[in-house]
Order: sequence, then structure tokens, then C-alpha cells
Amino acid sequence: MSLDFLSPRPTAQAPARSPMVPGAARAGAVTEIRDGWEVIASFGDPAGEAAACRESVGFADVSPLPKVEVFARPGGEFVAGTATRVGEGWRCPVRPERTLLLGEAVTGAAGITGVRTCDLTGTLAALVVAGPAARETFARFCALDLREAVLPVGGFRPGSVARTPGFLLRDDRDRFLVLFGAAFSEYVWEVVADAAARLGGRPVGADSLPATKTEAARA
Repeated sequence: MSLDFLSPRPTAQAPARSPMVPGAARAGAVTEIRDGWEVIASFGDPAGEAAACRESVGFADVSPLPKVEVFARPGGEFVAGTATRVGEGWRCPVRPERTLLLGEAVTGAAGITGVRTCDLTGTLAALVVAGPAARETFARFCALDLREAVLPVGGFRPGSVARTPGFLLRDDRDRFLVLFGAAFSEYVWEVVADAAARLGGRPVGADSLPATKTEAARA
């Protein structure tokens, strides 16, 4: 059975909408149409949003990030919990026969033969939580251990995020990407917003997020 009908096919005339737009709109989000998606561009204060990411914590909706699941027979060594950087994307091992491709890593998925793929872009929402207080923010709603010794950059973990099933990837020193079912978007948004606010943080537009080392090197 194919689940392709769950994946968005956005166009300029009928853009896909990030599932976190409704919750963010209540916080003053400004949206734009980009690459066929209605995305959260900012909250009207880019300088303040960037400062939050530098000084405390900022969280941004990045749900349009391409996400493709690849199913194949186990082959070679399986290294649990460690993702591999592919350009500005990631190859994330879930099980020996299951891999989640994110961002630029998705590009090569179409050329893979002998495997089954499923586009999860529309079914998995995504948030980036960034800043020196990012780990403390997660500690308020997530039991996953995010200490450096346990989850270095590139660490990838499935687990409970705000009491919903999800995945967490550390994509830089003070940046974490969390993936979860799109149906829980507004709930997760409110949970993260409450945790961040208690630490002096705030929602930010994706453009205000600090660049990862890989992004900075390619700029």
C-alpha cells in the first residue's frame, strides 16, 4: 500500500501550509510563500529573534524540510544513534532496514534502486530549537539525555517528545532538530513556547536561526 496521498504536492497556486502556522499566528507570525509552502518567515522582530538564539533560546518551524523514509534489506554495519551529514542534510539510521533522509540527503533517494521509499514531508512536522538554553528547554518537556557525552553533534534519537513519539537530531553545538507527527503540531508548539518563555526565549523565523558550521562554510 502506498502512502503517497499523504505527501503534499505544493504549487504556487495551491501552497502547502506548515501545520504550525495556526499556533504561530497567535504569537504574531508573519508568513510568506516559499517554494510552494506557506512558511513562518518572522515574528516582526528579526534582530530580537536572532538575539534570542544567541543569548537564550529560539525555536523555529522548519516543517517544509524534505523528509523521506527509505526501507531496504540490512546491509553493512548499522550504527545506531549516529546520523551522517550529507551536504546540508542528514542520513539518520532508525533501524537496520530503515533510514530517514532529511534535507539535501533526500536528493539521492529517487535514484536508489531495489528499495522502498516514503515521502514523510507532509506527515512529520519539524522544529529547530537553538541557543545556549536549548538543552534546558528540552529538559522541561523531554526525558532524552542531551548531554554532550551522550548526544554529540550528529547524535540521533527516537523517543518521546512532549509525550508524543518523535525523533531528535543534534545538528550543531547548540541546535537541535525535533520531528513529530504533524497532527500534534499545535500542541507541541505550545509546549515548546511555554518552556522557552520561562528561560527568556521566544519563537523565531527560520531566517533568524544561527547557521550550522556546514551552512556557514558553504556561504
